[in-house]
Amino acid sequence: MAVTLRDIANKAGVSIATVSRILNNDTTLSVNEKTRQRVLDTTERFNYTKHKRSQSNRTQKIAVVQWYSLTQELDDLYYMAIRMEIERSAQQRGLQTVPIYQNNMEDIPQDVTGIIAIGKFSDSQVEKFRLVTPNIVFVDYDSLAAGYDCLMPDFENAVRSVISEFCAEGIKDIGMLAGTETTTDNETVPDLRRFYFESDLRQRGLYHPEYIFAGNYTSMSGYQVMKKAIADLGDHLPHGIFIANDPMAVGALKAVQEAKIKIPSRLALISFNDTALVKYVYPSMSAVHVATDEMAHSAIDMMIKRLRNPDNDPCKTVVGTHLIKRQTTR
Repeated sequence: MAVTLRDIANKAGVSIATVSRILNNDTTLSVNEKTRQRVLDTTERFNYTKHKRSQSNRTQKIAVVQWYSLTQELDDLYYMAIRMEIERSAQQRGLQTVPIYQNNMEDIPQDVTGIIAIGKFSDSQVEKFRLVTPNIVFVDYDSLAAGYDCLMPDFENAVRSVISEFCAEGIKDIGMLAGTETTTDNETVPDLRRFYFESDLRQRGLYHPEYIFAGNYTSMSGYQVMKKAIADLGDHLPHGIFIANDPMAVGALKAVQEAKIKIPSRLALISFNDTALVKYVYPSMSAVHVATDEMAHSAIDMMIKRLRNPDNDPCKTVVGTHLIKRQTTR
């Protein structure tokens, strides 16, 4: 005799609708984990075949690969926030996750059916992922040309909004503390923020290469690079500076304060990412806000679609950004 949803509902002590929504992985259903598990256990005991088909997502094991080491991640809340929200969202969607840090890439289990890779990776590292599974989603890295799904912040419009803000404040001498990145196997990764920054300034006739300084995305680097900019440029220090990420911005702010440069009347600063780091320093930093939660949720959506339809063409999603003004702009 065929088992029905009513049989499962009666045995589990819930409504038929609740059983249906749990088995169809309805993320809008508000039900505690104990009840959810009771329904799933009941379907297993009844050997409910429709349930087995609909639970394909729930039984999938996904490796969440962070390109940073654990120590590096602790210094960059942006990447930490993305990873944590991916893991939380995956759990809500019935996916099992395995966290992998960049210095442990060889530890990726061979039985995973998908990889969500956060950060920047070399071609050889991407090939290692592919040997494990073709179902790969990259977050914060443009992998579309390589044939993989990816999500990226809208760097172009973000940088344009920063420069437009400085210009609106009457600032035409604009500099940047840029970052340089390398993968763990020492492949240099170009920074699109710097590319769009230089391109936009050239179009406006405001580009000055001597106003651009490069660091390595850490607070210490931001501090050292800003001190060098202050020492090298003196009175010719730009009146507006865009900083490539929040840790660098915090270090740069310390250097500016030590030099007793008035903010924002003499120097306006805008950071990128808008993590808690820049919200609670003094003065609080204006920053481009990147929706890390949206990126994480979209990554899970893309992975589920990829698992369901592995032959689909790869796609790229660009996540919007917006500028939040605080005390370091006029």
